[in-house]
Amino acid sequence: MIELPVIDGFVEKAVITEPLKKPSWLRVKLPIGEEYKHVRGLVDKHKLHTICESGNCPNMGECWGEGTATFMILGNICTRSCGFCAVATGKPDPVDWDEPQRVAEAINLMKVKHAVLTSVDRDELQDQGSIIWYNTIKAVKALNPQTTLETLIPDFKADAICIQRVIDAAPEVVSHNIETVERLTKQVRIQAKYWRSMETLRQLKVGGMRTKSGIMLGLGETKEEVIQTLQDLRESAVDVITIGQYLQPSKKHLQVQRFVHPDEFKELREIGYQLGFDYVESGPLVRSSYHSEKHVIAGWGKNKWLEEKELEINS
Repeated sequence: MIELPVIDGFVEKAVITEPLKKPSWLRVKLPIGEEYKHVRGLVDKHKLHTICESGNCPNMGECWGEGTATFMILGNICTRSCGFCAVATGKPDPVDWDEPQRVAEAINLMKVKHAVLTSVDRDELQDQGSIIWYNTIKAVKALNPQTTLETLIPDFKADAICIQRVIDAAPEVVSHNIETVERLTKQVRIQAKYWRSMETLRQLKVGGMRTKSGIMLGLGETKEEVIQTLQDLRESAVDVITIGQYLQPSKKHLQVQRFVHPDEFKELREIGYQLGFDYVESGPLVRSSYHSEKHVIAGWGKNKWLEEKELEINS
């Protein structure tokens, strides 16, 4: 095993030749609780598809217990080939124009309080899939008026017309993940562009959306690069940021360069709030949709952080 050079707690440059052993802080609690069992039963009975399950999300039990679930639209074959993602790459199936209503009905059947929608990239389509995005959001809202909604969208190549469709559909939160620092973008998100993603997020904010992004750690980034990425996201007026540990989905994907200690995630949470984010979710097991039902509420995360700081001062 190679010993990793470290600068201020973050890897500078290293190449791992053997998989690293997962540390104790990445252990996941088994899903329990009546609400989880209820959703689990519905998913099995009606053969519903959720990213929570197919992606082996470590927080599935907790999220389902809170009445939150994530659904993927526009098929399961992506036109891009990111080095971290387990979704298949290739020629996608034709667009299923009945999908929006089926997704809305699934959310209604599961009695989901907060739904997250995501999708593969559909670069081969003139509208990049944005029309299905619009139709799905509107269908979910029509059938489930009490359900809050986050949309985790592709970059749409920063196309203003495509982005405007999502804005017009008016979900409570629109998310687009930057995933990694600028230097590693070409390696991690092969067909994506760092500043194009920032432009997509900027346009969403100009359109009045509550915006969100996410970044993975453990791919070889430095602490300085992570902080710079957070600053870039704030300059794009992003409201919510999630920071989690990258986990290698298969031997064909990028290897984990380092498992980041929980104390470092805690430090980045502090930095994020100091930079002005409205909500910072930071921890080894954090994923894009973790606690996403709370990300809807403006000021909730920052107010909680300020309360914590006041308690520290007074203790």
